[in-house]
Amino acid sequence: MQTNGKEFPRETHLVYVGTYTGLGSEGIYICRLDMATGALKLIGVAGNVENPSYLAIDTQRLRLYAVNEVADFEGQPGGSVSAFAIQSPFGELVLINRKYSHGGAPCYLTVGHGGRHLYGVNYSGGNVVVFPLNDDGALMEPSDIISHWGSSLHAKRQEGPHPHSIVLDPANNHAFVPDLGLDKVWQYDLGQSGGRLIANRQPWVELEPGSGPRHMVFHPSGRYAYVINELNSTITAYTYDPQRGELSMFQIVSTVPEGYVGANIAADIHLTPTGNFLMGSNRGHDSIACYVVDQETGALTTSDFVHTQGQTPRGFAVDPSGTFVFVANQDSHNIVAFGVDEIRGTLFPIGNTIHIPSPVCLKVARFERSINDAE
Repeated sequence: MQTNGKEFPRETHLVYVGTYTGLGSEGIYICRLDMATGALKLIGVAGNVENPSYLAIDTQRLRLYAVNEVADFEGQPGGSVSAFAIQSPFGELVLINRKYSHGGAPCYLTVGHGGRHLYGVNYSGGNVVVFPLNDDGALMEPSDIISHWGSSLHAKRQEGPHPHSIVLDPANNHAFVPDLGLDKVWQYDLGQSGGRLIANRQPWVELEPGSGPRHMVFHPSGRYAYVINELNSTITAYTYDPQRGELSMFQIVSTVPEGYVGANIAADIHLTPTGNFLMGSNRGHDSIACYVVDQETGALTTSDFVHTQGQTPRGFAVDPSGTFVFVANQDSHNIVAFGVDEIRGTLFPIGNTIHIPSPVCLKVARFERSINDAE
């Protein structure tokens, strides 16, 4: 762990950056966010972490979890998951333990709201895994592993199940798994303990063939949810019944401008904290698609497509205040900061860019304590 120091304000924002380590990256990078300017300053890196391509932080901001997208772990084919403690006073990451992911290409993690379970998916493994968490945040052996089955339209990308994310509803009662390979969002009940995934009475909702559902986000009201579809560059909007844990589709919008004919695959999706604006990233068009959300109906109105000032925007993040958006351009090795227009919900560059090799996932964490940075 490398850091540098001077005292930060009492409230400190850090940005943790997940990367692919094959092109010069050392692991998980830690940046301090200046909330006055939107500038990021590199203050540390947790090295010896191979391909930490997706990160998750618990609600108490005490633990960070990372997938390790590797070919094998301790002689078993597939990836792994690493648990870290977030340490004061520098925000360093200290490894707690690492476990086999039980499948190939782990690509997404979600910490349960009570901090007792970690939910993950293995893209090429075609399954969903639940890890109980010890009191110190350590990963224990899985309490549940669910395998998906089937195929869909695209022979190369949808020859079998490829779960790409797992998201919990605001009440922490149900889990949803967009499966790119099957054009389905699987719907699960978490039960009393949260350690098992129980298929809903309606076990999934289907999307248009060839959509390739990837990531998903719930509206702060809990009444709506949105899924970004990688293969056909769309976003599907749903109403949500929290009692049944069921989604009902009501709208599909494009993530690229009308008439665009170039190659594109959509990636990440986020709402601003108020739920007024939705954004999705495009790899190929290299843009963030921006939408206004009708607070009464959940319907989306396209407002803009903003170039990311880089190539292949894999992931992006909105800071907790909704003031800034940070975009990880994987192939141009930069993270670019944007401001958010509070009226239209569009983005504008603010002139702050930082170079980090192969950035793919960003997590912003606000700490209500002093964290020191050494010069």
